[in-house]
Amino acid sequence: MSRTYRTSQGDTWDLIALRMYPDLGGEKLMDVLLAANTDYQDYAVLPANILLNVPEVDVPVVTSLPPWKR
Repeated sequence: MSRTYRTSQGDTWDLIALRMYPDLGGEKLMDVLLAANTDYQDYAVLPANILLNVPEVDVPVVTSLPPWKR
């Protein structure tokens, strides 16, 4: 299920990603936001009151341990 985010004047993609995905790498997931909002991908700084889609991101589960923890 997707969430939405309403922009404030001056928001940037990396800042929105940091707010919406704080425990998943934050700004590293801005490409997920850009892919879900292609109509606005030309904006570096977003204007106010744009409703963006914020898709869910699967959290990878690490099942193997590094050699020093085995």
